[in-house]
Amino acid sequence: MAAGDQKWSFVVAANRLPVRRVWEGETAKWVPSPGGLVSALRPVMSGNPDAVWAGWTGVPGPGIEPFEVDGFQCHPVGVSQGELQLFYEGFSNATLWPLFHDALVPPEYHRTWWDAYRTVNQRYAATVADLAAPGATVWIHDYHLLLVPGLLRAARPDLRIGFFLHIPFPARELYIRLPWRAEIIDGLLGADLIGLQTPLGADNFCRAVNRITGAKTTGRLIQHGGRATQAGAFPIGIDTDRIAGLAADPAVQARAAEIRQTLGSPRTVLLGVDRLDYTKGIEVRLRAFRELLAEGRLSVDECVLVQIAEPSRSQVTGYAEVRREVEQMVGDVNGNFGVMGRPVVHYLHQSQPIEELVAMYLIADIMLVTPLRDGMNLVAKEYVASRPDNTGVLVLSEFTGAAQELRTAELINPHDIEGLKAAMEAAAHRPTGEAEPAMRTMRRIVRSNTAQRWAERFLTRLEACE
Repeated sequence: MAAGDQKWSFVVAANRLPVRRVWEGETAKWVPSPGGLVSALRPVMSGNPDAVWAGWTGVPGPGIEPFEVDGFQCHPVGVSQGELQLFYEGFSNATLWPLFHDALVPPEYHRTWWDAYRTVNQRYAATVADLAAPGATVWIHDYHLLLVPGLLRAARPDLRIGFFLHIPFPARELYIRLPWRAEIIDGLLGADLIGLQTPLGADNFCRAVNRITGAKTTGRLIQHGGRATQAGAFPIGIDTDRIAGLAADPAVQARAAEIRQTLGSPRTVLLGVDRLDYTKGIEVRLRAFRELLAEGRLSVDECVLVQIAEPSRSQVTGYAEVRREVEQMVGDVNGNFGVMGRPVVHYLHQSQPIEELVAMYLIADIMLVTPLRDGMNLVAKEYVASRPDNTGVLVLSEFTGAAQELRTAELINPHDIEGLKAAMEAAAHRPTGEAEPAMRTMRRIVRSNTAQRWAERFLTRLEACE
């Protein structure tokens, strides 16, 4: 059977394929992408002849021929350079991203961006409609593809359609600012089941539906157009076995010891690992750290802060400004408190392989996860999974999805810099034994709510939809 004629009983659609292109010398090859979604879907997709993943390759241009990597059947969707600027950098990341993250920066509303967003969503919907076998299950992911469920429902009413939003859904009062608010809601309501990270996100969505459409809602069951859509909270997890395995790897442990020695073997290592994004609160934690040093509440002789800021959406308006501000603050702290050959803040604006991240988790006495808003934040869960001895303190923003589960973390309001400082200071001076019960509780939660179980829960509920 020709690839173009094949139909699939399980189709995943996401902005990106589960693979990325890497170069070895002058030769490019595809390798599996890291991340929670790929880990979660590997058991149901890898090696499954009835499953296919539709998405963009990450390279602008027309779609290339389908291919297979590590058991994943990949069907590329083309996105042109112009569409990348308007659909991805524009509407997805300069309109939806800030709006859905509590409008921390003002969202921009441009009709040309919306037109491109709709065009790309139509292309995804047409692709999935062509790939799906009669009665197939389709799982669509994230804010780049909010219109796809409705477009697909119109083209293929026989399909069972699930949608999962990986970022927060904003309060109704914020959402209704969107000029295309009704079109987005109509698109989402094409799904049988809509998953969100937290109960608050699910409730916000239902309130927005009620405000905009007047549809009848019973709990989180929405009646509309002669059919029903369910909304629910499905907090995503991580591949705990992989993280725990790396934490136990002698090579990773040796690397951790090497890193700590390179840092000058400080008594306390504080760590932040984030994408460079204005939602992550990197500037807030740097400011808090600087003030603690200036006030003598933390000692430059005993404490070191390591901040990993992975490059992110560098072409999107505002991100260069975030980078400048962060790097200026790093320079300010080191200029005022560092000594020759021994900076007090070690800053890396680069992506790190997972083995290196786990090594850093192992040396981190304090993990700083302080976003101003975040759908889940899997770094918090990775840190917990890497602490088999139950040591370490997780300082966690209450505005992350993870805070709904990891309630024994040191929960803070990142907008309250004095509260953040108090939490950092207390964590730095907390005896090891006092931190163990909290970490033990969090580890039990992280181990029980893995990425694979998240996927199983969602797909089981989707299959039960009438």
